[in-house]
Amino acid sequence: MDIGIGLPISAPERLTDWARAAEAHGFSTLALLDRLAYDNPEPLAALAVLAGATRRIRLQTEVLLGPLRGTALLAKQTATLDRMAGGRFVLGLGIGGRDDDHAAAGTPTGGRGRALDEQIVALRRIWGGGAYRGTNIGPRPLTPTGPAVLLGGFAPAALRRVARHGDGFICAAPPQWAGGLLDAVRREWDAAGRAGKPRLVCQVNVAAGPAATVERARRAVADYYAFTGRPGWGAPLSDPERIAGAIEAYRALGADEVVLYCYADDPAQLDILARIRSIALAK
Repeated sequence: MDIGIGLPISAPERLTDWARAAEAHGFSTLALLDRLAYDNPEPLAALAVLAGATRRIRLQTEVLLGPLRGTALLAKQTATLDRMAGGRFVLGLGIGGRDDDHAAAGTPTGGRGRALDEQIVALRRIWGGGAYRGTNIGPRPLTPTGPAVLLGGFAPAALRRVARHGDGFICAAPPQWAGGLLDAVRREWDAAGRAGKPRLVCQVNVAAGPAATVERARRAVADYYAFTGRPGWGAPLSDPERIAGAIEAYRALGADEVVLYCYADDPAQLDILARIRSIALAK
């Protein structure tokens, strides 16, 4: 099982340090979340910079809010990033659950799922060299079919979307809920007659190191999830045994990758997380 790193969003100028350190430690992926009406870096622009700062590690959006973006421009941006990253880019997509993001973008909140379905079909057509609205859009991605597409979400329609349009699933749920979601994705995949298996990526919020680092992460997570009205929602795991236990639980559920999301911007956490990863995967 692969272990990736979800990058902190509070200090974009430090992300190249994070990227180089994560690659040096052997982590599989650098992931960035997406919001518009929030103080976070734009993920495609940030990952383009990190592509030049690294050589091997995957670059992944978790998840890019597709309906906020025009399809033609998104196809060009993602194909460009795929080419410049040497095929290391993975496009995680979702509809977005915050009305303020859509208000800022001027996009409707109704029909977001249908819009994303149509967008994915169009992206694959553009990446494959097909015409879009009467014209062709380049560059072509490194892989003829385009970068791998992972889809996030919780609703049954979102899980069916994985089977219809995706290459895999991004599961932002704790292990006690994730099992049912992963099983549902597998069932939908088989029912759709898809060959092979979906790639299953799980996420967990973490904070490692001194108390001050952990407290900064807790405050950042609480601010990010304040819209839910649920205090403690998404609170990061900080005890090494609990982090290792979460990794083991996701592995037992059949996850292909676990992404450890860091909300505090101290890259020294990577030293600790690398040790936890080694212990968890050795069991």
